[in-house]
Amino acid sequence: MSRPLEDVLFAAPSPRARTVTRVASVTAAAALLVLAAGIVARFHDAGQLDRRFWEFFAWPTTWSFLAKGLLGTLASGAMAAVIALTLGLVLLVGRLARARLVRWPSIALIEFLRGTPTLLLIYVCFLVLPSAGIKLSTYWMLTLPVGLSTAAVVAEVYRAGVLAVPRGQAAAARSLGLTEAQVFFLVVFPQALRYIVPALVAQLVIVVKDTTFGYVVTYGELMQNAKVLIANYHALVPVYLVVAVLYCLVNYAISRASKRLGGPMH
Repeated sequence: MSRPLEDVLFAAPSPRARTVTRVASVTAAAALLVLAAGIVARFHDAGQLDRRFWEFFAWPTTWSFLAKGLLGTLASGAMAAVIALTLGLVLLVGRLARARLVRWPSIALIEFLRGTPTLLLIYVCFLVLPSAGIKLSTYWMLTLPVGLSTAAVVAEVYRAGVLAVPRGQAAAARSLGLTEAQVFFLVVFPQALRYIVPALVAQLVIVVKDTTFGYVVTYGELMQNAKVLIANYHALVPVYLVVAVLYCLVNYAISRASKRLGGPMH
């Protein structure tokens, strides 16, 4: 006799299903270990694990140089996040506006920024704007395009959160005499934020990753400084492994910091 779809999706797994899950997990873990061992062996055969490729990490100047790049990444990523979160809210308000003269330009701008690659926007700031007499520093040549590109996606994330808030919340607020602006900013939007925290965190992580485009404008961020170390010491694998760990730590910190905002609603 076939089980109802609800039982298949939501019921506790049967002993057989738990056994299959354990076997599959162990098999996948073993396959990943074998793959990791193969990768390490290939690195060893290529000489990338030799001591001479690692010893410069014992020098304070190496970590100082990487720290300088990390600060550049954080400075650009933080400002791009501020631009994205702020402009995204402005675009959301415009998209939800009743007036067509406000709503349609907002929709057009969202679709344009969301459909245009971030790298192309960086090239516009790097090559096109200077020819028009607008000169930006390398910091803004990277930060502004990343912020603008992310703002369009954030606006759609905001909209998804707003639409997820029960309509009765807004109706109850209006019955108390609140204006439309008060209903949105005091009742609807704060609740919407709780729904979209995971999506916002994902976008902030993408912002940090997009700062790696700094090589286009020679902005001194973490990946750019890593390339300098690789060029000087020819330590491709060691440098990229260390830099990958640094990026993981930054993104983990972002995820941890977001948990308080995304706590359970009362």
